[in-house]
Amino acid sequence: MTNNDIFKKLRVALMLRDDQIVEILELVDFRISKSELGAFFRDEKHPNYVECGDQVLRNFLNGLVIHLRGTKENPKNPKDVLAKHKAEIPAKAKEAPKTDAKATKTGFKKKPNFKKAAPKIQVVEKVKFNNGKNKKS
Repeated sequence: MTNNDIFKKLRVALMLRDDQIVEILELVDFRISKSELGAFFRDEKHPNYVECGDQVLRNFLNGLVIHLRGTKENPKNPKDVLAKHKAEIPAKAKEAPKTDAKATKTGFKKKPNFKKAAPKIQVVEKVKFNNGKNKKS
């Protein structure tokens, strides 16, 4: 199992987004961008895949300890922190998608009702262009 696999599994298990991982790494003074972080989570066959080094994973784990447990001066309860992460997940992901009865029978969705817009008022008069040709009439 590679460091990338461990990093991916921790990210999914703890329901962390990229910006949260960046914040966790900043707790131990390790700066990394979201794009660099995204390269770790790509497929191994992807051209922009980057191998996660030991230093990155070590700093993430140390930052994760501080993020979940807090410091000696300011201790935290890890369950409260994880519950906060669950609360931040959008409600749309939890709800099941609703389907129309007509859409399932025919396979087509009902067309939306669009109101006819008011006719556009012409601001500029219609102009006839000669395209540089002088026509004698």
